[in-house]
Amino acid sequence: MDGKSVVSRPSFSIGIEEEYQTIDPETRDLRSHIQAEIIQKGKMILAERVKPEMHQSVVEIGTSVCHTIGEAKAEIRMIRRQMVRLAHENGLRLSAGGSHPFAEWRDQAIYPDERYRIIVEDMAMVARANLIFGLHVHIGVEDRETAIQLMNGARYFLPHLLALSANSPFWLGMDTGFQSYRCKVFERFPRTNIPDLYRSWSEFEDYVNLLIRTNCIDDAKKIWWDIRPHPHYPTLEFRVCDMPMRLEETICIAAVCQAVIAKLYRLHEQNLSFRHYSRALIMENKWRAARYGLDGKMIDFGKQIEVPARDLMQEILEFVSDVAPELGSQEELGYVRQILERGNGATRQLRVFQETNDLKRVVDYMIAETEHGLYETSAGRVGQGAGQ
Repeated sequence: MDGKSVVSRPSFSIGIEEEYQTIDPETRDLRSHIQAEIIQKGKMILAERVKPEMHQSVVEIGTSVCHTIGEAKAEIRMIRRQMVRLAHENGLRLSAGGSHPFAEWRDQAIYPDERYRIIVEDMAMVARANLIFGLHVHIGVEDRETAIQLMNGARYFLPHLLALSANSPFWLGMDTGFQSYRCKVFERFPRTNIPDLYRSWSEFEDYVNLLIRTNCIDDAKKIWWDIRPHPHYPTLEFRVCDMPMRLEETICIAAVCQAVIAKLYRLHEQNLSFRHYSRALIMENKWRAARYGLDGKMIDFGKQIEVPARDLMQEILEFVSDVAPELGSQEELGYVRQILERGNGATRQLRVFQETNDLKRVVDYMIAETEHGLYETSAGRVGQGAGQ
């Protein structure tokens, strides 16, 4: 392998961002945290891993650059544990989900930051109503030209990742009929959803520069696609996923993102291209993933037939099976099968509601699942919750 090939090979490093809900344990409603309660104390312990979000009832955390999925899991566990402890110490709880089951967005305070002030001024009620919570996964692809080519192929898998992570069936106290209503809320923003195909990095740059020149955006961070080349980091950022409840689900999804990019790069390295499908076709699968999650059918565009979504998840595992040993992620990828068996977050939330007819009990379940796997007791792991 020559020097140029060594330099241009992606690192496939992992960075994970999670967005947590801050919950009042009495009402189970969202509660806007006082800055000193969570953000400032979190920064004292975890430095820049803790950040505010636009709504004050949201806390965002981010890992450092992790080189293996095991490293990412250890760091996420440490961060979650610290944040859960801080929440408890300040009379709050943390919950992980793509939406809160019954919170009212009109009641939420906006974090006092110039960036968020400008977003609200620009997008008005659309921004204020954007009370949703996502999981973002960064995979290191340092060469920008390579990143664009890999993004083109990775677009196909975005609906599959959404179905796996879907965890927002309720909105404003209603069963929406969707497994991921979060993505329907977010698509009110401009520059969201599946990106178009880009033949080169320069073509993408031309698009960004045109938007900046015509005052659509001030920088590329306001391109909120389901996958994007991050404007400041040498990564491809997956943004399609709902915030999962369990630590293990987050790590599993991150492992899938990493393995898909590694497999697409292996094909790219061998001058073998993964077939690129149009945005319009991929959006058909995204609709199905948002509506039915793992319980519906998606389109196999190659065969031009409908296939159960669960079967497609197994196919993804087969697709990445040859890169998993090198990445050391076989165990984390294998958790996909547990999600298929237990159901994604939306299925489990709906199950609890069907059993209790009480959205507060759903919130209790989400809190327990958020804490699952963070601590060990003599009796085993705490926070097992319902729906096992």
